[in-house]
Amino acid sequence: MRYAHKMNLQGIVSVSGKPGLWKALAQNKTGFILESLDEKKTKLVANLSTAKLAALDEITIFGYEDDIKLTDVLAKMKAASSIPDTKADGNKLRQFFREVASDHDEEKVYASDMKKIISWFNILKELPLFNEAPAKAAPVVEEAAVAEPEPAKPAAKKAKETAPAAEPKAAKAPKKKKAE
Repeated sequence: MRYAHKMNLQGIVSVSGKPGLWKALAQNKTGFILESLDEKKTKLVANLSTAKLAALDEITIFGYEDDIKLTDVLAKMKAASSIPDTKADGNKLRQFFREVASDHDEEKVYASDMKKIISWFNILKELPLFNEAPAKAAPVVEEAAVAEPEPAKPAAKKAKETAPAAEPKAAKAPKKKKAE
């Protein structure tokens, strides 16, 4: 059952090995140009062949029956009266997750997962996009682990070698033989 919610998480990604959340600004042939959602607005180029990106609107949490969409959990968190601190003990986190993701698989969803989701919520809750409806035709950031890197192209030659000559030189007329 989908929980009715209004939030736009398209283009928001998590990067493995990097804390926080990132917004995809642009894509080039080797990866994505990302900007952190914190106050520092750090820029990062995530190479598709080495970095693993996960789009927040595509993440699911292990459930007993079906997997639970992260967007549904975040929407329930938005409606919750209080959110535990990320430093709370595992029992408090588990009790909270029983409220916002009642069907989550308690053997597969670890305390570290719950802490990460709560920290993401704390980053997102202040952003205007968290209260927007998703755009219909927004670009989708795909999981980088399935993307194949493009084959490397040969390095460009120096401009001097590749620039066409302005005008071809006129052929020299053959020398005349001297009269003997």
